[in-house]
Amino acid sequence: MVETGHVTAISHMTYQPVGHGTAAVETMTFDRLRELNDGGTQRADFHVLAVVDAGHGHVTVDFLRHPLRKRCAVWIAPGAVHRWDDIAGVTGHVVLFVPTAPVTHATRELVASPDLVARWSVPDTDWPFVDAARNHLLLEASAPPAETPTELPEILLSALITRLRPPHGEAHSTNPTFRLFRSSVEAHYREHHDAGYYARALGYAPRTLSRAVQQVTGRTAKAYIGDRLVLEAKRLLAHDRLTAAACAGALGFPDASNFSVFFRKATGMRPGAWQATTAVA
Repeated sequence: MVETGHVTAISHMTYQPVGHGTAAVETMTFDRLRELNDGGTQRADFHVLAVVDAGHGHVTVDFLRHPLRKRCAVWIAPGAVHRWDDIAGVTGHVVLFVPTAPVTHATRELVASPDLVARWSVPDTDWPFVDAARNHLLLEASAPPAETPTELPEILLSALITRLRPPHGEAHSTNPTFRLFRSSVEAHYREHHDAGYYARALGYAPRTLSRAVQQVTGRTAKAYIGDRLVLEAKRLLAHDRLTAAACAGALGFPDASNFSVFFRKATGMRPGAWQATTAVA
């Protein structure tokens, strides 16, 4: 179960499993999700992994709308702003888990990635293995709490993630320079907007760093940092309903005017005008 304050206006969701006080993994059906969901914008502090058996609908993750179709998967990382739409006919299961739940090195590394793929189709050849892994996790999650907690749910979650094989994106780059840069940006983008800071902190020449980032993403290091700032600004404006001044303070800009110029240059809209387009009833 997820603590939301009240069911009819889901906004910020905190991981609080029902019946398994310390459980790191919880499962629910889409029927249960529909009971909790009011179609509003949500932001969680845990991972949401959905496996769709059948039906049609949509999920919007960080302002990108994705179709829900038979045998597709959805992964929503902590902090991502998301909304479920038109899911009345969707069947399948949703797995909620804390970032530390996976037990294998590969799945822990994947879960820690800041740029997870939000939606993908599961190939027919993979589906029997995904279905078996999912059903084993569901069976274990339904078992009465053991006197001595085990890692079985976490192990089975890792098996499901492995069988789902999320498509590789930037997060899976083997370029060590980019991986260090990406991790550093994720940790410090609120305080440091200058690519030169990351070059100095990581011990690279600015050109070397930007070349590595461009090889992986097609963008310069400066553009990558800017994109990360824009994403977080959109999250704060859409979900937290912060003012431009509050966003400026949260993201390390000297004042609201400076932030507004940055945001308008990146999106073509002033922060307040963009926020108005995301308003929900």
